Amino acid sequence: MDEVQELVTHDSHGGREATGPQATETATATVPKLELTVDEVIEEYVGSFGFSQLIHAFLVSLAWIFDSQNTLVTIFTDAQPSWTCKGGGSWCDPDSTGSVCKIQPGYWEWIGGNCSSTIAEWGLVCDWKFRAGVPASSFFFGSILGSAAYGCLADNYLGRRRSVLLSCLLTSITTYLTSFSPNVWIYALLRFLTGFARAGIGICCLVLSTEVVGRKWRGQVGQYGFFFFTAGFLSLPFIAYPNRTSWRSIYRTISLLPFLYSILILPFVSESPRWLVVKGRNKEAMQILRRLARLNGKKLPQNLTISNSSTNMNESVPAKSLWSARWATRRMLTVMIAGFGVGFIYYGIQLNVENLNFDLYFTVALNALMEIPAVFIGSLLLGFADRRLLASSSAYIAGASCILCIFFSGNRTSKEEVGVEAKHSWPQLTVEAIGFMAASTAFDVLYIYCVELFPTNVRNFAVSMLRQALMLGASIAPLLVVLGRLSPSLSFLAFGALGIFSGLVTMWLPETRNAPLYETLEQQEEEEKLTSFSDSGVELGKN
Repeated sequence: MDEVQELVTHDSHGGREATGPQATETATATVPKLELTVDEVIEEYVGSFGFSQLIHAFLVSLAWIFDSQNTLVTIFTDAQPSWTCKGGGSWCDPDSTGSVCKIQPGYWEWIGGNCSSTIAEWGLVCDWKFRAGVPASSFFFGSILGSAAYGCLADNYLGRRRSVLLSCLLTSITTYLTSFSPNVWIYALLRFLTGFARAGIGICCLVLSTEVVGRKWRGQVGQYGFFFFTAGFLSLPFIAYPNRTSWRSIYRTISLLPFLYSILILPFVSESPRWLVVKGRNKEAMQILRRLARLNGKKLPQNLTISNSSTNMNESVPAKSLWSARWATRRMLTVMIAGFGVGFIYYGIQLNVENLNFDLYFTVALNALMEIPAVFIGSLLLGFADRRLLASSSAYIAGASCILCIFFSGNRTSKEEVGVEAKHSWPQLTVEAIGFMAASTAFDVLYIYCVELFPTNVRNFAVSMLRQALMLGASIAPLLVVLGRLSPSLSFLAFGALGIFSGLVTMWLPETRNAPLYETLEQQEEEEKLTSFSDSGVELGKN
């Protein structure tokens, strides 16, 4: 306004120049409105990535910690412990009997006690061994349905922030109730409900953190959240080991974090200004953008307004809008097919660690540590590498590593068949760690890729559809892990084949590096046709 007050206007009647209040009033009336999109406001005035976006991403990404814990806790709670003979008599020699199933009950016992895992407490071995994979599969099936529900809620009704709040509170409640499960079927039902509840954390946190930064930093900020997912994974051995004699105590411990986050951290998180604009709430969006700019040491122009080209979308339904555009339908299906294989191999490798001949706590901690450089490398590569090449090559490496694990398995024998551990295979563990790093990179990059492939009014829905595909692949993985207790080579072969298949499918997607985030399907189709993505693997069709 200082510049406005200094303006001098010309009096058309007397030819004189006017100054002071009269000039100010006249100049203010003649200053044109500066109408920009949210993308342009962030890039030109707020800052592509500053202190405010860093704090915002940090607070949002903390939720990934307990999302990871609830997803992977079954590695410990549903693990098959080793067993030993009571008294150590020759009548109960594992090498001679060959299987715990051939020994009468009462002559052998679980190492760590009957409460060390669900398998030990409910006897999920021998004829009941495949029941052991049902709870973990139920969790991922719940995540499939939850992803669809939260995708609709976050895009249409609640927004990103309130969807995270609902997801966190429900996750805390269902996780705590899981610790009171009386049998495997109630346990599987509560795991299903937990999977449904936590589905909103990942998709909404990813979208919420990336929608307030510039296009150059979207990949890095999206990867930022995965560091916290890794932190949650790494924390599991430290939570599980003190509670190794009680799987129920593990659930009670991890149920506390989402509740504390909801009441202590989430109130300081802002809603996505992009979502507010799509819903026609421009005034609220401007308030958030001004606050972000102020924390970055900048100031928005007084005459700035948000472009109305992408507002008033309340009547649109994300699912219908996305599926009504043929180019978006083909793109979404391609992403989901690739996501199915990536989810299968990513969660499968993590759950399959018990089929390696190493201490479970050590192997889980090692895999979690390997995910840290994977996220770091992914963040670095996203700064200059094509999304399509990075996602596909990571899936190839993950698949090939799983297949190589077969050749380094050594003399592997099932825990159910004998009560002692087989000889360690360090080459197998090394190759498995490399495969997990690649799978983690493919998993993380695919999320960022999906955010950039679709516009704001269906973005949360699109990410939720990817989440469903990832969880569908993950839901099958626990059953293959149970089969891997009998034939580890078969499980590694299946993981490898799906990883390579996902890498091939990803090559059919268009490249999005440095592309803008569009607000509507119509805008994105028109702009992408104008820019003519010559390297696109999917040709845009017509509505």
